[in-house]
Amino acid sequence: MKSAATSHTTPAKKRARGRPAHGSSVGPDALLRNARSMFAKRGYDATSVREIARESGVDAALLAHHFGSKEALWAAVVEQIAEHAAPMIAATAALRMSPFGARERVERALEIYIDKVFDEPDIGLFFATAATEEGMRFGLLVERLVRPYHRVLVPLLADAGKCGALKVVDANVLFFMLMNGISKTVAYGHLLQVFSALPKQQAKYKRVVLQTALNMLG
Repeated sequence: MKSAATSHTTPAKKRARGRPAHGSSVGPDALLRNARSMFAKRGYDATSVREIARESGVDAALLAHHFGSKEALWAAVVEQIAEHAAPMIAATAALRMSPFGARERVERALEIYIDKVFDEPDIGLFFATAATEEGMRFGLLVERLVRPYHRVLVPLLADAGKCGALKVVDANVLFFMLMNGISKTVAYGHLLQVFSALPKQQAKYKRVVLQTALNMLG
């Protein structure tokens, strides 16, 4: 006959102090979103892996397990954004072969872009912060996030300028003015909110941003 001491199941081992019980259930995609948000707000140098882990409710070792170094984590954030942007870029590229007129192609491209910016506004904030990077991180930002979109949107702007559908002095300058103006207006909605109630009315805010962007085209 088993004694009372041996008839009970062995108690579960206590987890290490400070380590979240369910940290391992937080997937890589959620970790990258949290990292993106913190890098966007503070920049690369001012953000630590431990802070990202704390914000995510996991042990820093889990981030190291998934991504390795802090620089590799930042690069993974860029890759995640690139993956999310791929459908938008493909849809914009397809417009050049569409039956729409040159101006309407640009207008539809802006609609697609604004939809994406409103879906994930912290991407614009991440980009604004990351654009101050130098060296490898700046190069990765350009090659993975800027150049692919530049490659499909600038030809639409240039086409519209050539046929007189838009007054385009320089398609590259117009590209950056539109992209930065739209993304930062949405990303810094909390600042606009000091002066306007629009950011609290997302559907209306989105319509106004689109209409204002279209009006900028002349």
